[in-house]
Formats: sequence, C-alpha cells, structure tokens
Amino acid sequence: MKLNHLNLTVDDVPEACRFLETYFGLRPYDEGRRAKGFDVLFDDDDLVLTLIRGRRGVEISYPETFHIGFIQATESDVDELNRRLVADGYEMEAPHRAHGAWTFYFEAPGGFTIEVLC
Repeated sequence: MKLNHLNLTVDDVPEACRFLETYFGLRPYDEGRRAKGFDVLFDDDDLVLTLIRGRRGVEISYPETFHIGFIQATESDVDELNRRLVADGYEMEAPHRAHGAWTFYFEAPGGFTIEVLC
C-alpha cells in the first residue's frame, strides 16, 4: 500500500506552492496555472499534495505536533537546506540531533510546520 495524497489547508496557496517548489522540488500539476484557492503538487514518488485556501478571516491552525517531513540523503544536505532557507530570510532553528535524526523544524509559508531530516 502507498500513500496517495495529502491535503493541507493554507492561508496563501500560490505562496505555499512557490515555496514547496523552490526548496523541496515539488512539481506543479500545471506549470502555467496559479490558482488562488486550490492547487496540486507532486513529489518524486508522485505523492499528490493538494493545497486549499482556508476561509477568509479564519486563522489556519494545526495541532501543535502536526507537521510534514522531507527526508534528505545526508546530514550535509540537511545543513545546506537550513543555510539556504536562513540566507533567504526564513527564521528557523539550526539542525540538531533528535529522535535518532539530524533535523530541524520551521513554520512554512501557508501556516504549517515542516521537518527536514536525515
């Protein structure tokens, strides 16, 4: 069995899509399309990640421990992605050892948490 899709509710669909494409290599369903309310991205294994804009005026709120994770091949890859994000102005903790992984967490544009780990 294989996980097919995941839906995230976000406060800005185009911004979240650009971010996930730029830093995590997700591919858009339609390169020329930039919908404000709903969009679709794919990872390297064709997992479908849908992003849907939340209701206007309602703050997006996930449970404290909710997050999505992007595994990297090496600890150096984790460090490099962290450096790149910080250099581009995103605030986040430095990678550290936790639950047997070299990892860091941060809030992504759109209002959800991402873990990057090896």
